[in-house]
Amino acid sequence: MLDFLPDSLVSILYPQFCGACGRLVEKSVDGAACSDCWAATRFFDKQTGLCPKCGVFLTDSTSSVLGSCGLCDDHQYDSAHAAGIYHAALAASVLHLKRIPTIPRRVRDCLIESTLRIDLPNDYLVIPVPLSKKRQLERGFNQAAMLADTIAKHAGRQLDEFTLVREIDTPMHRVAMDRKAREATVKSVFNVIRPALIENKHILLVDDVMTSGSTVSQCARVLKKNGAGKVIVLTLARAE
Repeated sequence: MLDFLPDSLVSILYPQFCGACGRLVEKSVDGAACSDCWAATRFFDKQTGLCPKCGVFLTDSTSSVLGSCGLCDDHQYDSAHAAGIYHAALAASVLHLKRIPTIPRRVRDCLIESTLRIDLPNDYLVIPVPLSKKRQLERGFNQAAMLADTIAKHAGRQLDEFTLVREIDTPMHRVAMDRKAREATVKSVFNVIRPALIENKHILLVDDVMTSGSTVSQCARVLKKNGAGKVIVLTLARAE
């Protein structure tokens, strides 16, 4: 938003302190984190050893054949991907995005690069993980929808914010919650209200962070139950 101003002027007029370490953010394009924390963040690439289904980090190298992590075998999506691990700059960016409805250039670039690494079907819809009406009104925006819009515009794909809905307001997930607790909070809370629009369509399901995978798995289950084809998940960050 302030990219047109010199960074030195931005730091004086609108000082931003790093959400990870507390130091001054010197470049507006870095958003909520300083350049040192961006450098300390672990990003994924084609050489990173990830679970082929849920995308959780397994090892630094893909020199050996990797199997599934074993914790996502019953998940309903086809595969999940993220820009990197939820720590340092990515953690600060996710938390900042929940409060401020802007996507800095560095976050946008991370999303676009992540999309290019995915083997996506030739034709797909982009759908964000929805908020409940209550939380949407409280926050004023859906951060997942903002990320999804960024991806859809860059890829020239259709964005659908209305077909997948969250009918029940659930407690916010905390990092410390175990898998069973997360699954219990999202069971039977999602619904599809316009099934004809997703019938036989492949879906790129977008959210800000993936932890246990319970939320996106439930979304994928409902989408497929209503006729969707493959459901591929993309998030800005992936919890370890």
